Amino acid sequence: MNFEDILYEVRNGVAWITINRPDKMNAFRGTTCDELIRALNKAGYDREVGCIVLAGAGDRAFCTGGDQSAHDGHYDGRGTIGLPMEELHTAIRDVPKPVIARVQGFAIGGGNVLCTICDLTICSEKAIFGQVGPKMGSVDPGYGTAFLARVVGEKKAREIWYLNKRYSGKEAEAMGLANVCVPHEQLDTTVQEWAETICERSPTAIAIAKRSFNMDTAHQSGIAGMGMYALKLYYDTEESREGVNALKEKRKPDFKKYAK
Repeated sequence: MNFEDILYEVRNGVAWITINRPDKMNAFRGTTCDELIRALNKAGYDREVGCIVLAGAGDRAFCTGGDQSAHDGHYDGRGTIGLPMEELHTAIRDVPKPVIARVQGFAIGGGNVLCTICDLTICSEKAIFGQVGPKMGSVDPGYGTAFLARVVGEKKAREIWYLNKRYSGKEAEAMGLANVCVPHEQLDTTVQEWAETICERSPTAIAIAKRSFNMDTAHQSGIAGMGMYALKLYYDTEESREGVNALKEKRKPDFKKYAK
């Protein structure tokens, strides 16, 4: 497979899928999402692969969500909002191999959602987690909210979305968003060790376990699908556009002037 926005490599039975847009803080556009879906399915059904690692290139960011330079009320790809987010999130959940998020820097917005959905998250002490949607005129109305509440608890999930604070790797570990936070120089070794341990386990037992975990929240895919249509309608409003315009103009957004 030839990829433009991602890197794909198999290391001792572990497929490393890396978003390769460091100049954009590994923000994703339509092409990125399509390639991630292809790579996840390639690794997920490759008998030589026992575990998948999702990573971001460079030292600054794991992923910072949707590329705002490709967003003007609608992103540049396919899908309800111009990004096939429901399909990408479903791919992470449905591949019969555990997916580990390897977080070395910023995991913000849609990047934070990816960490939430991945089976496991391993981060370094330089990692920063958080949501920015309501500050930008956006929100994730599916797994990024409903499933996040399952991961960190209702109160913490609401805090993350309402206040848009940033959290360190250690804080993410404490709230359950990350499994473990390790010294930065130990991150890749730890990720590979965890992944290779999983590769030694029964692949069928792991696949059954993953699907069993997913069954409890399978209904949230319906919430996500409906939510994306609501988000599309929201993106067509001046209130939502105010967030993108404010970013471009390097000013604080004024959402109140659009309040009904």
